[in-house]
Amino acid sequence: MSFLLWLRATLILLLIAANTLLHAIPLLAAALVKAVLPFPPVRRAFDPLLTGIAESWIGLNSAMMGVFTGTRFQVEQDAALQRDGHYLVLANHQSWVDIVVLQKVFNRRIPLLRFFLKRQLFWVPVLGLAWWALDFPFMGRYTRRQIAKNPELGRRDMEVTRRACEKFRDIPVAVMNFVEGTRFTPAKHAGQASPYRHLLKPKSGGVAFVIDAMGQGLHAVLDVTIAYPGGRPTMIDLMADRVPEVCVRVRQRPIPAELAAGSYQDDRAFRARFQQWMNGLWEEKDADLEWFLESR
Repeated sequence: MSFLLWLRATLILLLIAANTLLHAIPLLAAALVKAVLPFPPVRRAFDPLLTGIAESWIGLNSAMMGVFTGTRFQVEQDAALQRDGHYLVLANHQSWVDIVVLQKVFNRRIPLLRFFLKRQLFWVPVLGLAWWALDFPFMGRYTRRQIAKNPELGRRDMEVTRRACEKFRDIPVAVMNFVEGTRFTPAKHAGQASPYRHLLKPKSGGVAFVIDAMGQGLHAVLDVTIAYPGGRPTMIDLMADRVPEVCVRVRQRPIPAELAAGSYQDDRAFRARFQQWMNGLWEEKDADLEWFLESR
């Protein structure tokens, strides 16, 4: 990378850090009051304030990216978005840039995106406390081998998910799920023997659990496809203005009535139906990615 590109990336990084500190101070102050006075009326009063601060932070970050980069965003939307809706947002995952893209596309158009985070991220300076204040759920994210040795670990994560979803029933929310469970790489794709050209296999269990836990509280699924015709970028690529174009397709999908309630863990027939539905979404997403990449 040339000196000028490094200078650009460093400048953007410093501005994002300054923006983060600027917004973190009032956010953490409000979070402290919310923690000291954990009563429903206080919570209802402070949640919109905390969300507004987070949306302001995202808005400034997106504006800076627009000023300092020439990245073109092509967004195709087949959805009637509501700021006070209750959505489950599903997307493919290729890069940390995906999060920046999702925030730019949806900020102040739907409720604040909330991700399920690894528990270790709580200790990230400033951001960890901010995520906690905004009710981002922290989970262990244990491997199958760890859960096989100690099933209590899996039950612990399921309980965290259930408590978070119960809390989300009472507030406008957009629960974000990268269904593949990890970022796409050719090595992971080959290791899975994935039947899709541009995607890893979808992990349906987490999606089923959120739908079951939130019951009728979800309005719809927002199915998001993200494509980078110039190749999978890193965050440094974005800051250095090396991401020429981002293509996004948003489809609003109803949650099939037969999948809105059922035991994914215990009912084999229900699990098969749910996986078939997810596989159908993934086949269409794979075709969308092929079209975006081949037409550029």
